[in-house]
Amino acid sequence: MKSTASLLMLLLLCWIPACAQDMTSNHSNHHSTPAATTDTNETQEWARQRLAKSSRHQEWVKVKNGAREVNSFVVYPEVKNKATAVIVIHEIFGMTDWVQSLTDQLAEAGYIAIAPDLLSGMGPNGGGTSSLTGNAVGQAIRDLPPDQITADLNAVANYVAKLPAANSKVVVAGYCWGGSQTFRYATNNPNIKAGFVFYGSAPSATGQGQDPWQPDKAAFAKIVAPIYGFYAGNDARINATLPATAAAMAELKKTFDQVTYEGSGHGFMRAGDAPEPVAPQPKGDKEADDKAAADYQKALAQWKANKKARDEAWVRWKKLLAAI
Repeated sequence: MKSTASLLMLLLLCWIPACAQDMTSNHSNHHSTPAATTDTNETQEWARQRLAKSSRHQEWVKVKNGAREVNSFVVYPEVKNKATAVIVIHEIFGMTDWVQSLTDQLAEAGYIAIAPDLLSGMGPNGGGTSSLTGNAVGQAIRDLPPDQITADLNAVANYVAKLPAANSKVVVAGYCWGGSQTFRYATNNPNIKAGFVFYGSAPSATGQGQDPWQPDKAAFAKIVAPIYGFYAGNDARINATLPATAAAMAELKKTFDQVTYEGSGHGFMRAGDAPEPVAPQPKGDKEADDKAAADYQKALAQWKANKKARDEAWVRWKKLLAAI
């Protein structure tokens, strides 16, 4: 981060629309496919640089879903034996640099990781995330037909399970909007081995945003895979749904194992992955300097809480993945 303002932008990303910019794979023999970044280029420059330094095999593939082609980013682990596959469902910002970096980190941990751009073909001239800008990305994701999302994910699951390097086991993980889609997808595909929900809500019987929130027990009854939740302590919007979700899953004898990381905010997996904020340099204006210093201390405290949550979540996640 080059400024306090940029850092604060990062910490609020799950509430601020993203903008799309082009980027290609760092391997010359791979499909050249654009990816998205956030509102400022520097906001996820760290993720882009980390991805570029990876030695792992990365490639873009077009997964067929009927007449649709789902542009998907795949990273292979450097392991001897066949590996479990992890489908990564992106945030409401679509296919960002961080999503690709996270996918690469999963491969680093020993798993075949695939991140589909669920906006494939939904942008101007048949483009995906990178063809949309500003609020258009989030709006396009909100407008995605649920049945299309399910069919796209089924196509991706079938594709990755059959890769020669895969052991046929497929799990799903998602973040923010993708976390909610992970929970929903578990109600539609009995073959996945686990669902990892990062700060996303479960399917609702009362509709999005309606009060009081009620779980969709009919959907929950279809879940076969265990669901593991990763939640932020400072995220009342999502956390308000957890007691009813846990009660309904227990009533139906479904596995719902959740952990809340106190002090962290919504989006902590990404925010805690970012570099530590840099202290501002005094400019000789006491009032402005004092404000900048206070903003920095606040941002630093939040970053530390998010990083702690992110690191603890990774330890838990890798332990769960190894047991599948």
